[in-house]
Amino acid sequence: VQLQASGGGLVQAGGSLRLSCAASGRTSSNYRMAWFRQAPGKEREFVASITWSAWSGSSYYSDSVKGRFDVSKDNAKNTVYLQMNNLKPEDTAVYYCAARPGITQTMDFKAYDYWGQGTQVTVSS
Repeated sequence: VQLQASGGGLVQAGGSLRLSCAASGRTSSNYRMAWFRQAPGKEREFVASITWSAWSGSSYYSDSVKGRFDVSKDNAKNTVYLQMNNLKPEDTAVYYCAARPGITQTMDFKAYDYWGQGTQVTVSS
């Protein structure tokens, strides 16, 4: 599975961005797709996840983004999105998309087998 993340940029606090993660290769409905982020000097942090199945899409969010971020997918385009609203300076980080076989939710980045390159999100105050 190959993942390609895009959509990062510079935005003012309170603004919005939408990240995209295009998947290719051996994709399957039995995958969980996730977004993580990593700020300088900090560990990689879980942001949100969603199942890849076309018939269901159980999603999970970290407490720090719940109510502001929305994860969604377009199975026809093999793409997962992360809509980020009401951005805060503390959301500044490199954002990564990731995938793992199976639909079990986990926030442990070590459980994810496939990673896209990161995309930088910078929120100015």
